[in-house]
Amino acid sequence: MHPGVFFASLISTLGKRYFWISLLFWLVMVAPAQASLILRVAIQEGAAQVRVGSSTKAAIRDASGRNLGELPANGAQVAQFRSGRVAMGRWAANQIWIEPAGNGYVWIGDRWYRGRTLLVPQQGGLTAINYVDIEQYLYSVLGAEMSGNWPQEALKAQAVAARSYALHKRLKSETDLYDVDDTQSSQVYKGLQTESSGTYAAVDATAGQVLTYNGQIILAVFHSASGGHTENVEDVWVEPLPYLRAVPDFDRGAPVYEWKENFSRAQMSSKISGVGNVISMKPERTTRHGSVIRMKVVGDGGSRVMSGADLRRVLGLRSTRFTVTPQFAGGARSGSPTGFQVNGKGFGHAVGMSQWGAYNLARQGYGYQQILLHYYRGASLARISVQ
Repeated sequence: MHPGVFFASLISTLGKRYFWISLLFWLVMVAPAQASLILRVAIQEGAAQVRVGSSTKAAIRDASGRNLGELPANGAQVAQFRSGRVAMGRWAANQIWIEPAGNGYVWIGDRWYRGRTLLVPQQGGLTAINYVDIEQYLYSVLGAEMSGNWPQEALKAQAVAARSYALHKRLKSETDLYDVDDTQSSQVYKGLQTESSGTYAAVDATAGQVLTYNGQIILAVFHSASGGHTENVEDVWVEPLPYLRAVPDFDRGAPVYEWKENFSRAQMSSKISGVGNVISMKPERTTRHGSVIRMKVVGDGGSRVMSGADLRRVLGLRSTRFTVTPQFAGGARSGSPTGFQVNGKGFGHAVGMSQWGAYNLARQGYGYQQILLHYYRGASLARISVQ
């Protein structure tokens, strides 16, 4: 049985709208046994070496749980990839665990984390994985993805969305090594550095709460701001999902609600290959809310059609919701442009919850449940229990 297989049963209703489901998780425990739901977060992957340590005395163990030695409190070691194994000081093994005593923290790379560290040889280097209680993981994620000073209802909405996203990924993990990484590819996670009293309060107030659809934990993606309206998921990625539908956003006034970038002709031409000097850029297909799906780029050396996502990446734009206007010398409207002005809206993929929208709704007095069920259509709130 997959460690995340669960059974769902309806237990009560909250008011007239919010249904609570108790989700029972059967966990495969890792040594030593944990009394909580553990998430595996990749902190570094394929590194030649990783600096590790512990704030308290820490046991060093191999994959079988055999004790190899001990790290002193605040002691540091450089772990290296050597002959397909993990080498650290006088120890070498196929895998190495660092398990701090008491409530100690672990050092990985350049910051402190809660939980334990697993070092694994992978991709010709070392992968460092932080095994951490999901609630403690969220203390950091909220501060990295939002700000601990934001309204509590917005932070609570972020806590439930981030918990749901992490558990969805845990249930459908594509690798045996870890569930999520610590970047925007998953959720930004910076250890103790981004914890605060605000993030503690929001996580604790929503402990165990997740979003579900038909009894399954949803892929609760989120973004900074959409620029007025979120997108249907299939217009951004591939698979349509009933709960990730386009809805009005409430992000007006956000610092990334509108933005502008200027590129000289030389700059634009250097970033877009295969067309020579860029002459024009015209959308071939957009979403109904203005995000670019495909755009035709014409140059003096040819033309190509690029996806909005590829253009966003090569130009370093905040989103795919943009228009491109050629600029001409002396106010002329023909000939070769001297540059291009890109006017855009929003920051991120525009699917699911808008963080700035949540911020504004919270300031207007809306509760986190209302915020979540606006952005995740038809979803229900649920509480997980761990055995």
